[in-house]
Amino acid sequence: MARGDLTDEQGGRPEAVLPPLPKMGRRPRDRRQCFDGIWWRARTGSPWRDVAERYGPWETAYTLFRR
Repeated sequence: MARGDLTDEQGGRPEAVLPPLPKMGRRPRDRRQCFDGIWWRARTGSPWRDVAERYGPWETAYTLFRR
């Protein structure tokens, strides 16, 4: 786990405050992985396209951030 990533205790249940997942398309990535990407981007101030690969595609994190 990279420094700054959410732990199990901190992660809690993000689904409770997020909009429901879309019914079509493939199953989404782990939301915690996306949250860690969002936090990484906020901490570093880097552009969305520079989100580290370990957090998955930057588009996925950006879409979740926008929602």
